[in-house]
Amino acid sequence: MGPGEKSARAGVRAPGTRAARSRGRERRGAEGRGAGPAGRTAQAPTAAAMALSEAASCGALRWPRVLLFGDSITQFSFQPGGWGAALADRLVRKCDVLNRGFSGYNTRWARIILPRLIRKGNSLDSPVAVTIFFGANDSALKGENPKQHVPLEEYVANLKSMVQYLKSVDVPENRVILITPPPLCEPAWEHECIAQGCKLNRLNSVVGEYAHACLQVAKDCGTDVLDLWTLMQQDNQLWPLVEKKVASLPLLLPYWRDVEEARPELSLLGDGDH
Repeated sequence: MGPGEKSARAGVRAPGTRAARSRGRERRGAEGRGAGPAGRTAQAPTAAAMALSEAASCGALRWPRVLLFGDSITQFSFQPGGWGAALADRLVRKCDVLNRGFSGYNTRWARIILPRLIRKGNSLDSPVAVTIFFGANDSALKGENPKQHVPLEEYVANLKSMVQYLKSVDVPENRVILITPPPLCEPAWEHECIAQGCKLNRLNSVVGEYAHACLQVAKDCGTDVLDLWTLMQQDNQLWPLVEKKVASLPLLLPYWRDVEEARPELSLLGDGDH
C-alpha cells in the first residue's frame, strides 16, 4: 500500500471518527446536565411510591392469635364445615386462628411438644386464647390400644401441667379453654375397628370418665371448659367462650367504605381501629 492510499483511507476515516467523538462528548454533556441514558429526565417520586415508602416506615400490624391445640378432632377442624374453620371465619378481621392439631396424639405427647409451640419472651407467641382438646385417644382401652392409652390419673396430671406451663409463658388461665372428649358412638367406632382388623378399643362409658375428669381440672385450675360430653349436639357452644376473650379486640384495618379515597394511606397506616 503506497503513501497515497494510506492518505486517502485516512481521509475517509477521519471525518467519521471525529463525528463519533463529537457525538460522544455531546451525550456525556447531556448526562452530566441530568438527562438519562435515553435522554429522559429524572421523574419525581409518584404518590404510590411515596405511600409505599411511608408504609414501610410504619410498624408491623400486630395480628392477635387464637391457638387450637388438640388431636385429630382439632387437626381436621379446618375441613369444610369444621368447627375450626367456623371460628377462623368469624375472627378473620380480628385474629389469626392457628391449627395445631396432631392426629392420634394423647396428653402424654401433647405435654412434651407444647413448649415447642409457645415460648416465653416473644409477644407474638402469646395467644389471646388457647383451646386444649384431648382425651379421645387417652381414653382408649389399655388392653386393646396400649400405645395411645393414658391412665386417668396421668391424663389429669398432664392437663394441669399444660395449664401451668401456659401460665409460666404469660398465657394466664383466663385465656385457656379446656374441651372434654366428645361422646363415642360405639356401633360406628366398632365398625371402623373391624375394618382395620382390630376389636372395639374404646367404650363410651370410659370416655365419659375422662370427660368428667377434664371438667374437674378446669374447676381446679380456674379455666373455662366446654363440656362436649353433654353439649356436642348443640350449636355455637364454643363461640361464646372464645368471644369473651376477643370481644375487646378492635376490627383490624378499616372497612373498605371508610378508606380515604384521595389519600388512602391516612386510613391504612394508622392504628387499624378506625
